[in-house]
Amino acid sequence: MTSTRRTRGRPRDPEADEQIMRAALELFVERGVEGANVEQIAKRAGVAKVTIYRRWSSKEELLIQAIEQARTLVPEEEIWAAADAQGPPLDERLMDSWERTFGDTRFRAVLAQLIGSSIGYPSLLAAYREHYILPRRRVIHAALERARREGRLAEEADIDAVIDMVVGAAMYRMLIDPDSSGDPDATGCGLADVVGQAERLLRRTEHRTAAPSGEEEQS
Repeated sequence: MTSTRRTRGRPRDPEADEQIMRAALELFVERGVEGANVEQIAKRAGVAKVTIYRRWSSKEELLIQAIEQARTLVPEEEIWAAADAQGPPLDERLMDSWERTFGDTRFRAVLAQLIGSSIGYPSLLAAYREHYILPRRRVIHAALERARREGRLAEEADIDAVIDMVVGAAMYRMLIDPDSSGDPDATGCGLADVVGQAERLLRRTEHRTAAPSGEEEQS
């Protein structure tokens, strides 16, 4: 019955959908979940409230879809699409990826609001994790795993742990550290230090294989 009623109405206007989701995301960033009410979203999008309710059953459902759309704010997948032996050095790709992500002011604002609303509205952060964070993590993990198979990273390298280290340090600098949270250059320098340390932990080094030989010579 529901699908029959929908087919008799006018088709949804994709442009109106985009305007509504853009307005919802902007208000979410500016005012949080409570401040992004349907009336304000409709006013900013230039549509009637009934237009929103015809498309989404609740404000939370609308915000979830708007957050899913926000995954295109920082489309860094292309950095890793060609992450092979002929591509840029691993540390350069890591820096490029994380600088694009954590250097984007809208991304930082969205993430700050998501973390702040995670207790009252856990579905919002869950949607962002599923549609934004996990896809990017899988791409980066696959590139690092390929580098390990090719012998460019240490066999014993714990890729997941290193990714967690870098992301955690980046989020600290981006959201909490007063010396860098509002300064993209300071955040970038801090990221360079973190990524450099992560690369040293990951990379295969000569002394790891040479040490046993040296010990035998001394004995």
